[in-house]
Amino acid sequence: MTAAAASLLRALATRDWSVAAAESLTGGRVTATLVDVPGASAHVRGGIVAYATDLKSSALGVEADLLAARGAVDPTVAEQMAQGARRVLRADVGLATTGVAGPDPQDGHPVGTVYVAVATPETVVVSALTLTGTRDEIRTRTVESVIELALTLV
Repeated sequence: MTAAAASLLRALATRDWSVAAAESLTGGRVTATLVDVPGASAHVRGGIVAYATDLKSSALGVEADLLAARGAVDPTVAEQMAQGARRVLRADVGLATTGVAGPDPQDGHPVGTVYVAVATPETVVVSALTLTGTRDEIRTRTVESVIELALTLV
């Protein structure tokens, strides 16, 4: 994971862009993975762990009506989380993770249902994932997926 994170930070440096994360099921792992790379402070602004659904609205600006209607495990929620990370943390690129790592389903979604999103000054892309494995494996693969998605966009 550190190799992909290092590649992302190099790509950000090329564009003189910064990055921030809005995390739910990953609980800070995206930000931790990025800051594991020496020199990360030049481009990593920070991260918000909005694990509770209400924090997605109050801390990141996700529409409360959307959360009430669809729950936190939703592609539009992921998109708004990524945009919120950009806005709140004043970053060029926002990364977001939301989904179900287990052990139980959430809001009618089975374990392994995950959405990752990346918002840049040019575009916003959301990717739907259907992951299998343990809770830890799902969280780890989610981190890898959002970093890889960001790398393709930056």
